[in-house]
Amino acid sequence: MTGLQGDLHLLEDPVAQELLHSKELARLAYTWLDGTPRVVPIWFHWTGEALTFGTPSKAPKLRALQREPRVAVTIDAAGGWPYHALLIRGDAAVEMLEDVSAEYAAAARRYFGEDQGNAWVQQLSGQPMARITVTPSWVGVLDFETRFPSALAM
Repeated sequence: MTGLQGDLHLLEDPVAQELLHSKELARLAYTWLDGTPRVVPIWFHWTGEALTFGTPSKAPKLRALQREPRVAVTIDAAGGWPYHALLIRGDAAVEMLEDVSAEYAAAARRYFGEDQGNAWVQQLSGQPMARITVTPSWVGVLDFETRFPSALAM
């Protein structure tokens, strides 16, 4: 599949699909309250349209995201050649929940497996959680075979 970096259709690229359904952690980059950049590793769930993240309702990043919703997310498999990376930019929407979100539960099962994932979610059940949703507005794919960082592109 071809497409220019930035094109949302790149989400359909096999590399993007591989990473969106992988057990790799996402890295969520956002702007802290003092204007400095922050990056946190975080579980994610791909809904088919957006990335969702679950986090404790009192997580400090929530204030920063409500103040400045523009974020970048990277999911990569850089453990072997060729490196694969999915780059996403968009706005984060924060929703406060009374319980574990269905997307967080699905992520727990993907990362831990069915039994351990369900056990993890069970211990969090009934506790408030925040759901962060990032709807992509820009997408990039690097596969280091046909798509390279712009500095290496010929």
